[in-house]
Amino acid sequence: MAVVGRSSLWRTLRRRAEPPATAVTGAAAIEVEGVEKSFGAVRAVNGVSFRIEPGSLTCLIGPNGAGKSTLLHTISGLHRHDAGAIRLGETDISGWPVHRRAAAGLGIVLQSTTPVSTLDVLDNVKLGCHAWTRMGFVAGVLRPPGQWREEHAIREVAREALALVGLDGLASHSAAGLPFGQLRLLAIARVLAQKPRILLLDEPVAGLRAAEKEHIVTVFRDLRDRGFTQLLVEHDMQFVGSVADRVIVLDQGRVIADGTPEQVRNDAHVVEAYLGTETI
Repeated sequence: MAVVGRSSLWRTLRRRAEPPATAVTGAAAIEVEGVEKSFGAVRAVNGVSFRIEPGSLTCLIGPNGAGKSTLLHTISGLHRHDAGAIRLGETDISGWPVHRRAAAGLGIVLQSTTPVSTLDVLDNVKLGCHAWTRMGFVAGVLRPPGQWREEHAIREVAREALALVGLDGLASHSAAGLPFGQLRLLAIARVLAQKPRILLLDEPVAGLRAAEKEHIVTVFRDLRDRGFTQLLVEHDMQFVGSVADRVIVLDQGRVIADGTPEQVRNDAHVVEAYLGTETI
């Protein structure tokens, strides 16, 4: 993986990951308080509360139908929750639409890895820059000086995002020709180009081969070491054990355990509800 040092993207990511100067000491990166979400008569998320600390890597696990992806989508704004509160830092974002949450620093990588097949790898990542660009259609036609500067910034940030996931050598390649594991990395790079404060990922290693999982473990550890906050939904217990600082276990929409991988591994309720013979 290429080393990203004093790049403008990394400076921005580090700055956004840090709490603002006015923040209360010990403020969470994100806080979920009493969140509920139902689909008809089905209560998918039932009174869930937790705090995610800045710079941590937290995994949400649980059996199928436990409410993990629904909760992640509710945090991102893809679903509107029915009750409770969601805070980004000290700001209540409960009523915000998804695009406003993205602009404020929430980036989500969904399970789908479909790129824009007519664009190369670099141009696919450039699409993620929409969250912070300012020039619009008229500027694109008239080409004022600011338009050139923004285009340069977009290209630089996209290249740096590719370097963070180890795809910088494939910038000019066709995105349609990438294998599945690299498509997943491309999706992560595209979200990193948004300059997010927190990265939300829905089953990021699902369907990946062992070598691809090893590489993505390196990517997530590197981001964590740089102080970047990550919240992952995942089923692969070996992967969870290799990257997680903290594991939150859901069952039937409720939190049944919350702790380190070792604490969760030894929790009798978790073993009964989910792990069985699997280990973290």
